[in-house]
Amino acid sequence: MTTTERESHINFKKIDEIMASYDYKKSNLIAILQQVQELYTYLPEDAMTFIGTKIEGLSPATVYGVATFYAQFSLEPKGKYKIKVCDGTACHVRGSMSVLNAVKTKLGVGEKRMTTEDGLFSLEIVSCLGACGLAPVVVINDKVYPQMTSDAISIIIDTIIKEETK
Repeated sequence: MTTTERESHINFKKIDEIMASYDYKKSNLIAILQQVQELYTYLPEDAMTFIGTKIEGLSPATVYGVATFYAQFSLEPKGKYKIKVCDGTACHVRGSMSVLNAVKTKLGVGEKRMTTEDGLFSLEIVSCLGACGLAPVVVINDKVYPQMTSDAISIIIDTIIKEETK
């Protein structure tokens, strides 16, 4: 599904319900954006524009500014499986770059696009996952994979793909 197709599937009624649950207050903008991102896995441009026109004292530009300021928000759709590769000091020293490169190669993602075309996977490089003793570490959704290797991550991704095609 292209970005344009995703944008056309925005449920403005649901977004309005989210804003109503926060009393349409601009002081609740971050919470509103979190809820919208949870709904779509990212913040669609049309949704941010809608929020910026519905909440008094905000503009679409302000909403966009907040969304781009905080690292927790994404303007790009995330995959069903969110792969986080740690590149903190301990993980880096123990080979996280080879794991990262294996993921990029396997999924065909890189600098410009970090989500696969089919929307199944997205890749994120993180500074620390707080599991230095298990380095190098990869987290897929909420599951931690310790002492990762490029061969092991390839097998894990293949297993997920196999499960998804059943």
